[in-house]
Amino acid sequence: MNTKLQELKSRLREASDLNSAASVLYWDQTTYMPSGGAAARGRQMAALQMLAQEKATDPAIGRLLDDLQPYEESLPYEDDDASLLRVARRDYERQTRLPADFVGEMAEHSIESYQTWIKARPANDFAAVAPMLEKTLDLSRRYADYFPGYDHIADPLIDESDPGMTVATLRPLFKELRAQLVPLVDAIAAQPVPDDSFIYRDFMEQQQWDFGVDIVRRYGYDFERGRQDKTHHPYMIRFSAGDVRITTRFSKNNLIDGLFSTLHEAGHAMYEQGVALDYDATPLGHGASSGVHESQSRLWENVVGRSRPFWSYFYPRLQAVFPAQLNDVSEDAFYRAINLVRPSLIRVDADEVTYNLHVIIRFELELALLEGTLAIKDLPDAWQASYQESLGIQAPDNRDGVLQDVHWYSGPIGGVFQGYTLGNIMGAAFWQAATQANPDVTNDIAQGEFATLHSWLADNIYRHGRKFTADELIERVTGGALSIDPYVAYLRGKFGEMYGIDRT
Repeated sequence: MNTKLQELKSRLREASDLNSAASVLYWDQTTYMPSGGAAARGRQMAALQMLAQEKATDPAIGRLLDDLQPYEESLPYEDDDASLLRVARRDYERQTRLPADFVGEMAEHSIESYQTWIKARPANDFAAVAPMLEKTLDLSRRYADYFPGYDHIADPLIDESDPGMTVATLRPLFKELRAQLVPLVDAIAAQPVPDDSFIYRDFMEQQQWDFGVDIVRRYGYDFERGRQDKTHHPYMIRFSAGDVRITTRFSKNNLIDGLFSTLHEAGHAMYEQGVALDYDATPLGHGASSGVHESQSRLWENVVGRSRPFWSYFYPRLQAVFPAQLNDVSEDAFYRAINLVRPSLIRVDADEVTYNLHVIIRFELELALLEGTLAIKDLPDAWQASYQESLGIQAPDNRDGVLQDVHWYSGPIGGVFQGYTLGNIMGAAFWQAATQANPDVTNDIAQGEFATLHSWLADNIYRHGRKFTADELIERVTGGALSIDPYVAYLRGKFGEMYGIDRT
């Protein structure tokens, strides 16, 4: 059995290494690649991903999994080998449904679509990407067709990034959350609006960069195993346990855009850096799900990075970096500005209270696209109508409307956006558990110390990788099932205090 297990790991490692090589090409494409390289890059990535797919679906892996099943069944559920075999079997069963040429076609199209979007968004040119979206929608539906037996066409896409989640489970959860958020938004809207004009003064980019890097280094992001670069839409990417990178973007006239992008992506990266080293290049060597991943990015960005204890320590240091811009701004005024609640157009810049409404809008739009009740040509108008209904605003153009998010232009339609709201819900539950286990965490944050929180997250979440499903991890960490209650309590407590409204 040990010989067969080692052979299985070797075969899985080959597929993992090919996927990592393709990821290096993607990172280069979004950071340093000249635009002239787009066509060749699409072919290169498609070739690597097709090879990875062929390796991952080799019938020899299926035979090894069958031969090793008695060994798996003899082990405790939490044993590393049992977990590896369990997760590898799930991956194999899914991957063998996808032909290698289809995987290559998706990869090549994603590159072409992304390069088109890079030019189309600043030009406010939806017509340029509409044909790309038509093909993306076709590919997304074809992907779903390879997985019969689900109740909704979006379910296979959702199950890929958030295993176990379906439209039937998400729609009621989002409906319940929306019902809690809208009254809170309305109550806040009735209060005076804090001044945030000083956020948009002139801030030198290099100083922004250095300040953000100092914070995430303190958080625990290991620059010996990572780096930061600039891109159009920030993200984290993992090539191996020793190479987990983040990207960000900066605006000279928006202090918080680059800063909170850096904090967000560092949350993702610390999760990946914290996975047990023995899991590297195996199916266990990544985060448990999209939602669990977002729980970490949103926790470090918002629950920690936008908290009052955090800024009691860091605001004097920020003022020292930007004295001309911030010396006339009090800590309290700054805290209120970075937590200002108001309906806005851009999801990644949205406040914590309205953010999930952005996600729910996108979730419902992509379901309508997949169901065939919404056509690509009608998507911009549907976008505007949804924003008017949910947030009472409309974008002046498609650049800040339907073109703003990279996701539909660099991957499938469906299966991504739900993870952001799931992450907010899970993050609040994990934070509650962390502070109950370590009551001094908030005092540590006020001293610029994060080791206690980071260590607790590493021990309870990070190190497990994909060993446990999101539901299993939530049960282990919080002692209960997924619930919106900790998240709603967190929002009401924080913003009820800030705006002087009822916190119950």
